[in-house]
Parts: sequence; C-alpha cells; structure tokens
Amino acid sequence: MTEHVNTGFERGTDGPKVILAGVDGSESSLRAAAYAAGLARRQNALLALVYVQPVVPAGAALGAPVADTTGEIAEGLVAEIRASAERLRGIYEVRWEFHTFRGDPYAGLVSAARELMADAVVVGASEQAGHRIVGSVAVRLVKAGRWPVTVVP
Repeated sequence: MTEHVNTGFERGTDGPKVILAGVDGSESSLRAAAYAAGLARRQNALLALVYVQPVVPAGAALGAPVADTTGEIAEGLVAEIRASAERLRGIYEVRWEFHTFRGDPYAGLVSAARELMADAVVVGASEQAGHRIVGSVAVRLVKAGRWPVTVVP
C-alpha cells in the first residue's frame, strides 16, 4: 500500500480558506465584494480584496504628468475602495485583507490568486459594452480554469 504525501497546495478540500474579490471602484465590483464578504463570513474564510492598478505603457504616457495623474487617480480609487471595505467589514464581521497589484486586470488577478493561494475568485460583471463581444476579465478567468469563479452582476 502506497502512502499519499501532500506535496503542495490543494484547492477546495474543506471549503474555501481564501476568497479573492477583484475591486476597481465600479458598482458591480463593490457588489462582488459584498457578495464575497458574505461567502467568506459563512465559510469562515479570509476575504482578500484585490485592486489591480493599471500600468501605463511608457510610450503611451507622453511624459511624467500623465503617469503622475494615473497614480493620483489610482491612489484616490484605492482610498475609496479601502473606505468601502471598512464599511463592509463592520457589516459582515469577516477577516479581510486589502492588496494592490499592478498590471492589466486579468494578469493582476491571476497573480493575486496565485500569490494569495485563493480557493475562489469573485468579480463583478464588466460594465463596458465592448466586453460583451470581446470577452471580459471574468470570462478570461473562467476560461483559465484554475479557480471557481463567481461573476456578480
């Protein structure tokens, strides 16, 4: 009889331990965060709120002022998301952390889910009309097939 040795991280064996919610300040992402908070509370899991700060390509920045403005917008958005998270925290009494990653939303969420060893990912439905045709971050996450993904309208 051979003995099985667990050599790594195993997802979803006793229910989720880390539920990642992608937040970007949109109404749908804040609804996703609230939904994920409820899941985390019921499962006694850690809620990881993740904001992916876009990186402006060097050629597109047209100098420092645009890059600085992007940074200021991101900082304001982070502050707004943190404030929303603090309000959610009191309502749901859930363990949570806030993380900021840099990059495009899909790659940033994938990196965050890997690094935080997420058992599940919750995101808001895209509010951009073009995404219905091209495919949203949520669709790309589902197609990646690495985590259970919940898309909140």
